[in-house]
Amino acid sequence: MDYDARPRLRHARLRRRGDAMLLLAPERGFSLGGAAPAILELVDGSRTVEQIVDALARDHAAPRETISRDVHALLEALARRGLIRIA
Repeated sequence: MDYDARPRLRHARLRRRGDAMLLLAPERGFSLGGAAPAILELVDGSRTVEQIVDALARDHAAPRETISRDVHALLEALARRGLIRIA
């Protein structure tokens, strides 16, 4: 996924249930763990992938390369499932 792509959730939404964050899509749901909730809270179609990585790098004590790899892996996996649209 290109750094200038602007990902947006497609046919899915984030919901918090207690301490858990869920990604709800028609007829399926995913419990999110690790970095996924922080990443998906920034996926709104207005930010580029690079801006998402930059925001996470500012807020978390992890190497930027690791954050970038995690962001790309998650977004590509969700795109393959049809849950992310690139604007």
